[in-house]
Amino acid sequence: MDRATDVRLAQCFVAVDDHDKALAFYCDVLGFEVRNDVGYEGMRWVTVASPEQDVEIVLEPPAASPDVSPADKQAMAELLAKGLLRAVNFTTTDCDALFERVRAAGADVIQEPVDQPYGMRDCAFRDPAGNMVRFLERPAE
Repeated sequence: MDRATDVRLAQCFVAVDDHDKALAFYCDVLGFEVRNDVGYEGMRWVTVASPEQDVEIVLEPPAASPDVSPADKQAMAELLAKGLLRAVNFTTTDCDALFERVRAAGADVIQEPVDQPYGMRDCAFRDPAGNMVRFLERPAE
């Protein structure tokens, strides 16, 4: 077996300041399922994923380490509030329908659906913590 084909993405991490609001967005609006919910030393990590794939998103607190200094925690919280920490891109088969569903749920719109010069149609929102989430529709073949 070629070793390059033996490596696959398992998880990515997204900082959130309110897990319940994040779960409402990722599960109730996007239709993801909770796969794990762990607390440790006053922090919480919740793993969510589309029921149709193995890649998971771990919703974690900003500066998710008990060893982070109070000043660094404050800096991370400020960056999160500005929407400057992370972004996640998803694919969808119908960008326009998904856009309407997410907008109707009250998410902060960054970009309405648009055809990009590189062939994708996409739109973007901020999740409840301020992270950018972009939805890409690949062109029909």
